[in-house]
Amino acid sequence: MTPTITAFERSPDGGRGQARDMRVRWALEEVGQPYDVRLVSFEEMKQPAHLALHPFGQIPTYEEGGLALFESGAIVLHIAEHYAGLLPDDANARARAISWMFCAVNTVEPPIIDRQVLLFQEGNESWHEQRLPMVHDRIRDRLRQLSARFGDNDWLDHDFSAGDIMMVTVLRRLNRSSLLDEFPNLAAYVARGEARPAFKRAFDAQLAVATAASRST
Repeated sequence: MTPTITAFERSPDGGRGQARDMRVRWALEEVGQPYDVRLVSFEEMKQPAHLALHPFGQIPTYEEGGLALFESGAIVLHIAEHYAGLLPDDANARARAISWMFCAVNTVEPPIIDRQVLLFQEGNESWHEQRLPMVHDRIRDRLRQLSARFGDNDWLDHDFSAGDIMMVTVLRRLNRSSLLDEFPNLAAYVARGEARPAFKRAFDAQLAVATAASRST
């Protein structure tokens, strides 16, 4: 059965591939699984039909047969567990890949999201300029730790995995800042992920939605 995911009808990122459906699209493209996309408006996201799928009124969601999932990390993990190619066969390597998935969303992403909130939702607050350097320092601390662990590897743990999908999509949220450039091995890592054919297919698919939405404005 072809799974269906939800995505923004009009994404706030304007098609830069930073909305969280990008992670799910990329995972499905990597494993070669066709999928359908149901676009939802911000109004529809708060309606009972969507809240039944995602209790917090967000995207993405994932439906396949009688299964409905929310949270991008959980969805990517489900895909990785049911299709070959995103988790290693070795049990220990598999556990490490899953650890990196959790690390991406629980350890690396929070200060990056804080920065986005500060820039785009709290830019007019009196304390904005004072708080921004502190948030940047928190991000640098995380990037410094990740960079030291990463070294000169191609991927987080030898072979490409679902952990890399989550981590690359988290780090891409810094693409419009200079923070990632301070860590050349991480910048190269993100570029390596973006060069994967499956990433490009996923990116082009979500960009097409944003382009169509802008034309209809």
